[in-house]
Amino acid sequence: MKGKTIIQIVLAVVIVGLAYLVYNSIQKPMRFDNEYTKRRDACAEKLKSIRSLEEAYKLTYGSYCGNFDTLINRLMTEDSMRVVSKVNNYDKIPADVDINEIPESEAIKNGWTTRVEVLVNPIAKLREDGKLPTIDAATGKTRQLTDEEIRNLRYVPYPKGEKNEFELYATKIEKSGFMVPVFLCQVPHEVLLSDMDEQLVVNKIAEIHEVKERYAGWKVGDTTQAITDGNFE
Repeated sequence: MKGKTIIQIVLAVVIVGLAYLVYNSIQKPMRFDNEYTKRRDACAEKLKSIRSLEEAYKLTYGSYCGNFDTLINRLMTEDSMRVVSKVNNYDKIPADVDINEIPESEAIKNGWTTRVEVLVNPIAKLREDGKLPTIDAATGKTRQLTDEEIRNLRYVPYPKGEKNEFELYATKIEKSGFMVPVFLCQVPHEVLLSDMDEQLVVNKIAEIHEVKERYAGWKVGDTTQAITDGNFE
């Protein structure tokens, strides 16, 4: 093989290599951003459900809960949520009256309907109200979380195979002279993105920190103000 031919082959290999490096330098941040968004969405789904559990806990017990074991076990096992239920007294309803066509206020006034307070299971009530939604992987349809999925809400969805837990806090703060319950559930990017490119993770966190008071991670609720919003919303 002549020297000129060898040089041409070497140059071709170098060109292909450089082209790959350029392509990869462009694609790598794009892949990172796509994965970052996917992990944000997975965290957001779990954090919304945890917020629903916390709101049900507060409605039931008067405060938020800072412990996953207590939060989940009590909501799943106790018939403790007070709800007002409507009971029709059919023995008092005249035969010519369709109770479904009568305004509730009139039915109560006539004694045909009674509103009673009953205790129900908080998780069952959340499911009934459609507040624990998820997308079924097999059908693509929306359904309510199973008991097992509720128990696993505490675990950060990424990295796969690890069982890192969301940080969960509950306390009370003073507002307008009253002590107000608050809660916070969060995961820092250092945990959520720990198996991704280290330099790109560092860059992302630095980018977030450039914005004053932004949290480098995903969270719902707050322990310094009475809000239940998520920073992904």
